Amino acid sequence: MSVSVEPTPVEVRQNHSAPANTPEAQTLRPHAEQAFAAELAALAAHDDRPRPARWKLSPWAVATYLLGGTLPDGTVITPKYVGPRRIVEVAVTTLATDRALLLLGVPGTAKTWVSEHLAAAVSGDSTLLVQGTAGTPEEAIRYGWNYARLLAHGPSRDALVPSPVMRAMAQGMTARVEELTRIPADVQDTLITILSEKTLPIPELGEEVQAVRGFNLIATANDRDRGVNDLSSALRRRFNTVVLPLPESPEAEVGIVARRVDQIGRSLDLPGVPDGADEIRRVVTVFRELRDGVTTDGRTKLKSPSGTLSTAEAISVVTGGLALAAHFGDGVLRAGDVAAGILGAVVRDPAADRVVWQEYLETVVRERDGWKDFYRACREVSA
Repeated sequence: MSVSVEPTPVEVRQNHSAPANTPEAQTLRPHAEQAFAAELAALAAHDDRPRPARWKLSPWAVATYLLGGTLPDGTVITPKYVGPRRIVEVAVTTLATDRALLLLGVPGTAKTWVSEHLAAAVSGDSTLLVQGTAGTPEEAIRYGWNYARLLAHGPSRDALVPSPVMRAMAQGMTARVEELTRIPADVQDTLITILSEKTLPIPELGEEVQAVRGFNLIATANDRDRGVNDLSSALRRRFNTVVLPLPESPEAEVGIVARRVDQIGRSLDLPGVPDGADEIRRVVTVFRELRDGVTTDGRTKLKSPSGTLSTAEAISVVTGGLALAAHFGDGVLRAGDVAAGILGAVVRDPAADRVVWQEYLETVVRERDGWKDFYRACREVSA
C-alpha cells in the first residue's frame, strides 16, 4: 500500500507596516528561486525544448541558468557557476535520469551553491534540504513522528512527520543532502533503498511512499571528509559523481570572487566591488600561491598552510574587508582592510601556519613590486 504525503502548511507573517521594496522587508539571504525569479521566468517563457516530467525547465535551460547567456529578447542570464560547461551538462543530465547526483570537491568549490541552483531550476524549490552533521538522525532522511499524536492515537498518517526526502519523493521534486560524508554511516545507508527501489517503506503503518516521476536527489561531499564517514560501496554506486574543480586560472577566480562579493555587498549596502579590484586580485593571488605551493611565475617554491584557502574563503575575506572600509574607512577597499582576514584564513595552526605565513611575507610579498602597502598592512596585523 502506498501513501501520499501532503506538504505541511506554514503560516508566514508579513510586516505590513513596511513597504515590500524596503530593506526592512527583505530577507538577508533569499533562496535561489526567489533571488533569481525573474531569470527563471524569462527562461521558462523562451524554453520550447522537451522537459522531463515535473521539471520547470528543460535540461538546456537549466544549464543556461547556471552558466549564463543571453535570451533572444535580450534578457541576460547571469552565470551562477564559472567552470567547465561539460561538468554542468553532466550534472543536469544525471538529474534527468534515475541516478542521484553527488557533487564532490574540496571545500569552497561551490558544491552547495550549485546544488541549490540546480534544485531551484529543476523543481522551482531548493528548500527540501537535509543538512548533514555528525548528529543527523535517520528520521531526517526517512520520517519522524509527532509524539503527542503518536501516544494519543498510535501510529497513523496524522502522526507521521515527513522528511524533506519523503516530501520530494511524493511530489516528484529534487531533494538535497548537504555534507553527506559527515552523516553517520548507518544513517547514510538509509538512502540505499530510496535510491535503488525508489520507495520508502513505513513498516509502522504497513505502507510505503513510492517516488513519482521527477524525483531525484543531489548530495554534496568534500574530499577532505573522506576519512570521516566514507560512503559504502553500495551507496556510492547509486550516485553519479561529478567533481567540481577549483578555478583553473587566476582571472576566473578573481571574476568569481568579484561577482559574489558584489552580490553580497548589495544586500548589505556595502561599497561597490570596482573600487577594490586591486585588493581582490591580491587576495586571490595570495590564496592561489599558498594553495599551490609555488608563486605565480613558478620561480619560488612555497610551503602550504593547513587550511584550504578556497574561493569561498577569499569571498569571505573580501566581504569582511568591504565592511571595514564602509564602516571604519573611506569606503574604498585597501590593503589594511583585507590583511586581518587573510591572516585569519591562513593561520589556522598558530605554530606551523604562522611560520609559513611569515616566510611567505618576507620572501615573496616584501620583494613584489607594487605590494609595499600590502606588506606593511600584513606585517602590522601579524605582529
